[in-house]
Amino acid sequence: MEENVRLILPIFFPIAAGIFLMAMPVFRKRRKLEEGIVTAVLAVQLLFVVSALMTDVTVTLWSITDSLALVFRADGISCLFGLLTASVWLLSGIYSISYMRHEKEETRFFGFYLIVEGVLIGLDLSANLITLYVFYELMTLTSLPLVLHEKSRQAIMAGLKYLFYSVAGAFLALFGIFFLSGVTTLEFCAGGALDSAVLGQSRALFLVAVFCMLVGFGAKAGMFPLHGWLPTAHPVAPAPASAVLSGVITKSGVLAVIRVVYFVIGPESIRGTWVQNTWIFLTLLTVFMGSMLAYREPVLKKRLAYSTVSQVSYILFGLGLLNATAFAGALSHIVFHSLIKNALFLVAGAVIVTTGWTRTDEMRGLGRVMPRTLAWYTVASLGLVGIPPASGFVSKWFLASGALESGTGVWSFAGPAVLLVSALLTAGYLLPLTVNGYFPGSDFRGEEIEERQLSGREPSARMRIPIVIFAAASLLFGCFPGSLIRFLESIAAAVM
Repeated sequence: MEENVRLILPIFFPIAAGIFLMAMPVFRKRRKLEEGIVTAVLAVQLLFVVSALMTDVTVTLWSITDSLALVFRADGISCLFGLLTASVWLLSGIYSISYMRHEKEETRFFGFYLIVEGVLIGLDLSANLITLYVFYELMTLTSLPLVLHEKSRQAIMAGLKYLFYSVAGAFLALFGIFFLSGVTTLEFCAGGALDSAVLGQSRALFLVAVFCMLVGFGAKAGMFPLHGWLPTAHPVAPAPASAVLSGVITKSGVLAVIRVVYFVIGPESIRGTWVQNTWIFLTLLTVFMGSMLAYREPVLKKRLAYSTVSQVSYILFGLGLLNATAFAGALSHIVFHSLIKNALFLVAGAVIVTTGWTRTDEMRGLGRVMPRTLAWYTVASLGLVGIPPASGFVSKWFLASGALESGTGVWSFAGPAVLLVSALLTAGYLLPLTVNGYFPGSDFRGEEIEERQLSGREPSARMRIPIVIFAAASLLFGCFPGSLIRFLESIAAAVM
């Protein structure tokens, strides 16, 4: 009984805390009390998540039939996503305490921020496809207020676009779930439990159903053609919300794809089929397209959103290769991209709060205003480009190696080529901010910086510390990746 409670506590604790926070009007007037409660809840939640991931039980919360039930269990994938979610939520939450003082409706933001974390942990601990789908839909509905937070016309339109894309993707996935429920168990099993012999004449429909699920769940991950919500939602959401949208919530689509391909149907069921080839093509198209759009985008947060479109499809590309090396590379990029992109979005928020600048062409001479913050931005940017010894180099090495080993024909060579071009484009849209920030040129006068007395104005410690931790972690994981890679390789060995 005690272990059962430990497993489900991190799901319902932050949800209850978020509802309590919004239901008590006293917190709207006592800001420091509210901020203290939010910090305490996030810190305790991290401990609850660690405790839950150490349990070895299966908890059935609700059941109608064996297949139609809400079931929770922790495994290796749960550990990876659960720890990442809880850690990112804590650091971004600490940042948001200072950032949200410049925004309205703090209580509503913090309430939904906590609720979404509980829903995401429920998603991470799901033990079957029904449970995953329920929490996947709940994640869309509960994260929508984070996008709508400003309540401006632009925010409302962005929120509706986020909702429509997410619902459309979820309906595509639901078709696949209906089909799979008739041919295999929906419970997660490493390597999948589908017996291809039972498909018979239904194999063609099976492949269509799987492809619908890949495209549907890929919507949350920003895969073409359902990627359009990302560059619309990120610029209007508060910076900490943009950070977790990019760093964690997009990964929920990746988690769903992993569960379907590697824990329900098994990779062998689609190896060499049109589904695998089309899936890889869509991921590489998204990688290139996202990088090109980011390169051409002048608004910093929107540029980072297009970057997320590209970078998350690195992960989907690795998963689509269906081999152990690429799978380990994809899992490592989940971690590294989350750390890096959180750092970059939090830097963007710090720049907006300090200077009011949103466009990259306004940020010439930024090194005079925020030299230390720009330094950590540079560290994170080098990681995303994949310059050794930053962590992005490690994950991209495994992805390229996995592609060359995969035996997938043209994709074995086209994949690494597209990743290389994307890395060059990534350098092209991230590093000019550093160059122009520190070396604005002899013709730069900086009148606005002098008039507004912006020189040397770094963000508050609560905003600065999470940025430093994220950026430093992205560098340290690149220097010392051994333990993480061995853990991810053990997961890959179990599902192949």
